[in-house]
Amino acid sequence: MDLAYIPSPSRGVIYLGPIPLRGYAFCIIIGVFVAVWLGGRRWVARGGVKTTVADIAVWAVPFGLLGGRLYHVITDYELYFGKGKDWVGAFKVWDGGLGIWGAVALGAVGAWIGCRRRGIPLPAYADAVAPGIAIAQGIGRWGNWFNQELYGGPTKLPWALKIDPAHRPPATPDIGLYHPTFLYESLWDILIVATLVIWADKRFKLGHGRAFALYVALYCVGRGWIEHMRVDYAHHILGLRLNDWTAIIVFLLAVTYMVVSARRHPGREAVVEPAAQAERSEGEAGTDGEAAAATDEATGDEGASRDRGQDQGPAPVRDDGEPHEGTAHSVADADAGASKRT
Repeated sequence: MDLAYIPSPSRGVIYLGPIPLRGYAFCIIIGVFVAVWLGGRRWVARGGVKTTVADIAVWAVPFGLLGGRLYHVITDYELYFGKGKDWVGAFKVWDGGLGIWGAVALGAVGAWIGCRRRGIPLPAYADAVAPGIAIAQGIGRWGNWFNQELYGGPTKLPWALKIDPAHRPPATPDIGLYHPTFLYESLWDILIVATLVIWADKRFKLGHGRAFALYVALYCVGRGWIEHMRVDYAHHILGLRLNDWTAIIVFLLAVTYMVVSARRHPGREAVVEPAAQAERSEGEAGTDGEAAAATDEATGDEGASRDRGQDQGPAPVRDDGEPHEGTAHSVADADAGASKRT
């Protein structure tokens, strides 16, 4: 008798009142909101506008979902195409099946489009949202728990995951407890990846895309050993699962980028959003002017305030070459005053 284990949900649907919502989709939605919220805070801390992250996410999120689904369908095409298969299932994202590699790749394309429209550098944006993406992945992994999918091999550990008979592997129909790889990856993404990226970013002032590259490298390390534990069907190349090879290649690319970027662009970007910098400069100039005027008023030096606020120039002249009437009177009055003084 198993005394301790993690139970699986009896159904993969959450009801928000009368509205049904797939648990998998719910986890993705929550993850996106958390990523945008944290990314916005980090972007402001870097000198950007608060709404910029959300505006660019309007491009990045749909592209990311499309890329994640495409990667899953391409690498697991036998689930949807062939004799006895229903190709319509390839479009049912809510049933599960998103490849993180495709989501990040195509999501970056969407972010690039959004960044170009706002006139900001993509690497700076990627650095700001990197920890949020890691947390979003950790939250999204709980969607696998709702669907009772992508778990590891059999285990008797007290934190084993109980899988219903309908979702067990054909090779082990009588075994009910398996490694909760969704939980392992969730903890890795949130406690290790996001935490280390935030710490390293503050400690070493990472910029020009290096914080994002660190996130990618750390994720690949965790994904490599977690992928090795899974028992779901996967294509193998030279004895390794396809996602293991992908993790190795992407890890090497991320580390290479960090090294090259540190040599070519040391430090962090001075300005991440030129428009925000211009707005702050204008605001500071206006504030300085108001402060100076207030000081003059308090000290009674109104003349100094007028001198700063006015640019005395030559008297305006009409088209016929004569000064304006008001100007002529002013000049005459000044001459009269001078005569009286002399």
